[in-house]
Order: sequence, then C-alpha cells, then structure tokens
Amino acid sequence: MKIKLLLTVLYIMFQSSMFAQTAVPEYQAGDKQEIGIYEHLDENIPENVMLYNSDSVLINLKSLINKPTVFSFVYYNCPGLCSPLLDGLAEVIDRAEMELGKDYQVITISFNPSDGSSLGKAKKINYLNQIKRPIDASNWIWLTGDSANIFRITDALGFKYKKEGKEYVHAASIMVVSPHGKITRYLHGTYFLPFDLKMAVIEAQEERSGPTINKVLKYCFSYDATGKKYVFNTTKITGTVILSGALILFLVLAFLPRKQDNIQESK
Repeated sequence: MKIKLLLTVLYIMFQSSMFAQTAVPEYQAGDKQEIGIYEHLDENIPENVMLYNSDSVLINLKSLINKPTVFSFVYYNCPGLCSPLLDGLAEVIDRAEMELGKDYQVITISFNPSDGSSLGKAKKINYLNQIKRPIDASNWIWLTGDSANIFRITDALGFKYKKEGKEYVHAASIMVVSPHGKITRYLHGTYFLPFDLKMAVIEAQEERSGPTINKVLKYCFSYDATGKKYVFNTTKITGTVILSGALILFLVLAFLPRKQDNIQESK
C-alpha cells in the first residue's frame, strides 16, 4: 500500500511539473479568454474586415490576400514587445530564402484604433531600412482601423490583448494565412528562424495547416533575447529526468518482489 501511495504521489508530481512548464503563461482562469495567443488553425479570416492602408485608403482586408500572408499585430507607440517583434520580422525577411512579394507578403496591423496611417507609413520606412536585401516594399503592408474591424481580425486569428491605462498588454506571435484566407501556422515569440518561415510559407501555399511543433522544443530550449540564441533549459530537463527516473525505479521495486515470490513458489 505504501509503494502504491508513493507511486501515486510521484505520478501527480510528475504531471504537475509537466503542466507547469508547458502551460501558456498568458492564459488566465475563467471561461473568458484573456491575454495570449489562441490558435485557430484551419479557420478562415472574415470577409468583412475594412482597414486603412498607409495612404489612408479604406480597403477590404480579404482582397489583399492572394498569396501566403504573414500577419503581425502591434501598436505603433508600444514600449514593450512590438519593437522586438518587428525587429525579428525584418530580420527574418532579410535572411529567409523566400522572396517577399514573390513567395509571400506581410501584413502588419495596429490594434490601437488611435494609430493613424501616417504613423504607420513612418514605422514602415524605419523597419524597411533594416532589410539589406532588395525586396518589393509594397508587399509589407501596414494597416490601421477602427475598434470594430480591429476586433474582427484579431479575434479571428486568436490574438487577445487588454488595454491598461494608455498601453496594451499583449503577447507576441506571427500568424501565417493561405492564399484563400485559411489560418495555417503560428510562430510564437519575437525571433523567427528562416527555416520556420520557409516551411510555414510552403504549407500555406499548399493550403496545409501545421501544428506548432516548436512547443516541444520550447520545453527543452528557451530563447535568450540578449544573445539572440536558444539555450538549453538544464534545470527543467534535469528535474524531469530525475522524476522520471524515480518513477521507473519505484515501478521496478514494486514488481520485483512479486517476481521473486513466484520463483520461490515454483521451487
């Protein structure tokens, strides 16, 4: 009974450890979805989203999508995640084998209704200057809009944020949509590998959705923003190995006496 009880406790500890390490920190308790990224793979973006481009022209968002499209949500005076996200996006555009304009396009949408097209145009120029390779600049599209239309597109893509004072609390991710408007991939964080973008664009072109397989990798690795590299989560993995080893050991101890008793009885 003691062994069984100990095994039960170890199992609960192991499961709790795994959950604590893999749970999305932005997810909050309750029925209402709060700040975070909620993946809506295989769903389609809405038809009736009307936003303003950099020239203050009102356009239907869906009409812009005729190739694999990378979406990013920011607000232009963000003091936090938005700048690293856009830096990461500019960097991966610069480094990726895929060609912006030919293979895919990028649409950046401000989720602050107070942001205007002129500010968006200035921000676009700033981040285009970070890209050294020749690109078709018209295929990095910057949009603004009113709160109703912003909500339609952020809600469709599962981007949940909250206004606190004059600022917004939000997560960081880019979303990839197929030429027919189907959501096919999410790439989380503010740094993106060229290979990940390439595979996401290929999947979108083929109308195939891909699971966020980097969730498994993120359990083993975390991204060091200062050093711009992934580092191995030694403490996390060591703890998991120790718990797993203890569980296996007690399973062996629990079944070994039974086998020895059977041997003695047979004699």
